[in-house]
Amino acid sequence: MDGILAFAPELALENDGMDSAAHDHLDILQDGSFWFRARNRLIGDLLQRHFPAARRVLELGCGTGYVTRAIEQALPEARINATEIYVNGLAHAAQRTSGRVELIQMDARKIPYRDEFDLVCAFDVLEHIEEDELVLERIALALVPGGGVMFSVPQHSWLWSQVDTFSHHKRRYGRAELAAKCRAAGLEIVRDTSFVTSLLPLMYLQRMTSRKDVALEPGKELALPRYLDRTLEWALDMERRVIGAGVSLPIGGSRFVVARLAR
Repeated sequence: MDGILAFAPELALENDGMDSAAHDHLDILQDGSFWFRARNRLIGDLLQRHFPAARRVLELGCGTGYVTRAIEQALPEARINATEIYVNGLAHAAQRTSGRVELIQMDARKIPYRDEFDLVCAFDVLEHIEEDELVLERIALALVPGGGVMFSVPQHSWLWSQVDTFSHHKRRYGRAELAAKCRAAGLEIVRDTSFVTSLLPLMYLQRMTSRKDVALEPGKELALPRYLDRTLEWALDMERRVIGAGVSLPIGGSRFVVARLAR
């Protein structure tokens, strides 16, 4: 489709994972948002710490390629297969990524690879998929012996708001839920930490006071004045340094899990 290998063309234009136009909004928003910039730096740190030798990488739900670019920078020797269910997202990703990245349209519930990758990543993807445990099982099959995974997901059901509904989330994960599901899929946990801990009070207040009868404007909570955007970015960078020192944060708006195939 449009020059891209498609494994699930019937879902490429519309499905229940998210709004088909969301990638257009994200492509405009991401570079200017503290959240996406800070998250990319944390992803880069964790990749370099836990998977510096990874040479074959599969990214699920690459969206606009914003995180894919961070993976490229962190793992300059790796070949990356970046997959997305929406061809709309892949059109943006093609503009952000280099020739080391092969873009593929694919349903994460039906990963067609076996014993292929050193590392599989999915950043804020699993919450969009009802059958997340099936996805984890498929990921385990796609890994070579000793291969690893790295995930991020939104955390804490009590933070559920119209933002989650608008984003077509199926869940916000409990504190230990993702780690437990990884273990059930045969993955051994290496690192399990929260992120966005320092901003949790602000996040809770914003989510709980937003009027449910007002139409949500995509990205409004992330489109902030420059001074506030930089202040919040600084707070998340402090968290990144704490995590880099080996401290696992107990609560936060996001959860990061790093694991390796047990077999």
